[in-house]
Amino acid sequence: MNTEQQYTQIINYCREIFQKKNQDYGTSWRIYRASALTDKIYIKAKRIRSIQENGTQKVADDLNSEFLAIINYCIMALIQLEDVDTNTNSSENFDLILKKYDFYIAQTQELMQNKNHDYGEAWRDMRMSSMTDEILVKLLRIKQIEDNQGKTIASEGIAANYQDILNYAVFCLILADFAIT
Repeated sequence: MNTEQQYTQIINYCREIFQKKNQDYGTSWRIYRASALTDKIYIKAKRIRSIQENGTQKVADDLNSEFLAIINYCIMALIQLEDVDTNTNSSENFDLILKKYDFYIAQTQELMQNKNHDYGEAWRDMRMSSMTDEILVKLLRIKQIEDNQGKTIASEGIAANYQDILNYAVFCLILADFAIT
């Protein structure tokens, strides 16, 4: 498969997980501020790095499930950047949420295509550990921007960093030969 097919397959699987979790929990996640989602992604990425460095783990969740979670948390964060609903309830119009999910996925996939064109899919020659480090660096950047009330002087904003994190997580799954069963 080529990158486009692999990317789409992984994203479709993530969307299924997103839909199922929202059936189980409703849209309770809408109460999170984007900064809380940044911290959730950070915890996942730190766990991945710890397992990569130590070569062992004590919690059964595999690394692939952590990368899948990072993808969905990034989409949730992008949605929350647009519109935080701290008074949410489980009856929020989920069709609207799915439209937002699809919108941000389409934007992020287009960004991936453009960067792959310019960089010649250089990520395929990277180590997964290096991509994990890139995810952590981008999270630290987001945290700094959040601490600066979203203001930047010469840097890309928060949304662009979430999109890069999402794309790196997809790339890691591709390199891990993640198979949808």
